[in-house]
Amino acid sequence: MLISFKGGIHPPENKGITEDIAFSNLSVPHLCYIPLQQHTGKPAKPVVQIGDSVLEGQLIGEADGFISANVHASVPGKVVEIQEYPTLNSKRDLCVVIEAEGAFSTFHENASQIEWEKLDKDEIVNEISNAGIVGLGGAAFPTAVKLSPPESKRIDTLIINGAECEPYLTVDDMLMQTFPREILEGIRITLKALGIERAYIGIENNKSKAIASIKRELSRMPLTETIEVSTLKTKYPQGAEKQLIYSILKREVPSGGLPMDTGIVVQNVGTIFAIREAIVLKKPLFERYITITGRITNKPGNYKIRIGTRISDLVEDCGGLKENPAKIIMGGPMCGISLDSMEIPVVKGTSGLLFLGRDEVALEDYHTCIRCGKCVSACPVNLLPNELGTAIEKNRMDIVEELHPFDCIMCGCCSYICPSKRPLSHFIKLAQEKLRKRK
Repeated sequence: MLISFKGGIHPPENKGITEDIAFSNLSVPHLCYIPLQQHTGKPAKPVVQIGDSVLEGQLIGEADGFISANVHASVPGKVVEIQEYPTLNSKRDLCVVIEAEGAFSTFHENASQIEWEKLDKDEIVNEISNAGIVGLGGAAFPTAVKLSPPESKRIDTLIINGAECEPYLTVDDMLMQTFPREILEGIRITLKALGIERAYIGIENNKSKAIASIKRELSRMPLTETIEVSTLKTKYPQGAEKQLIYSILKREVPSGGLPMDTGIVVQNVGTIFAIREAIVLKKPLFERYITITGRITNKPGNYKIRIGTRISDLVEDCGGLKENPAKIIMGGPMCGISLDSMEIPVVKGTSGLLFLGRDEVALEDYHTCIRCGKCVSACPVNLLPNELGTAIEKNRMDIVEELHPFDCIMCGCCSYICPSKRPLSHFIKLAQEKLRKRK
């Protein structure tokens, strides 16, 4: 029997557009717009000046505090601007603009590799911090912080999120198919950083090739650690941390709590791949794999891209679009962020770009709640989205606060399932913002 969690939904997967397309490299952009805020926490501080020549992978932004992350040059070249530009997070974010020129570095498998087994826990975490690794599933939380739990939190298990439950996205699936050995080595490195020996790789059962690839490599690799594949039922949001933990280990993260409160650290499969590159190849996080998809794209696929490349440059390199997009989403359609410009650069947390045509975007008014309860059944964290929506509409913040809005994981299940088309996730996000301002 496949393992799963309470609630959830089954939106159309739409993964067939790219799921069998192997990785290819997109061109290096002439100009790279690299934001200094690509992560949860404080933005990095620039450590270069206009006119400086930089190498690929060179530090250009230094982490500012514990919850922050280093930023590196995605291309070799000259710093031509340090200016505010529109980014994913803001209309005005400080970016280091690099004009590409000069020789590229040699961060590849044939280079001299580090024997990570000889490193201790602190050395591994420090290297991860130096490389600017953040969560590549979208949240972009600094990974070194996640791998440094307080002594009061006893971690016993690492869970690797290979669920990739978002519709359209296939990049993690292709990572597991293409780089199983590297991912397993990344898991072993992460286990050593945490000082534990047990890991589970959660993969939805619609990714049979990825499951087979990882299991085949596991059977070949001599291990002193315990690493197992957990085959999950295909259901959204199977890849949300709390749902993944419950599905695999039946542990419940308490309200307001974190996975480490249950002895678990969760890392996305893309993050694990980046950890391995940082430790074995000493390669900072300046490029990543993403899915570029949608029926109006001329060359949808799974691509390696340089962080800081503008969407317009990626679209041109992919053969353009069949029509002007009605909506551009960075990420997937459920949890992704809708963009109003193609001049925004991709960042560390960009897992995909989705381009939707006019006939794929519904523009309709929402209506009064009919109290059908579908949102309550679908909610994976046992909230009452209908009651929250009504309370926020009436500005009854006293009622809203009693309904635990901060337990919401913003998965969008309630909005998707609502027959009255009520934007319940938006209502809950609005409630959270109002309560934060109050406090």
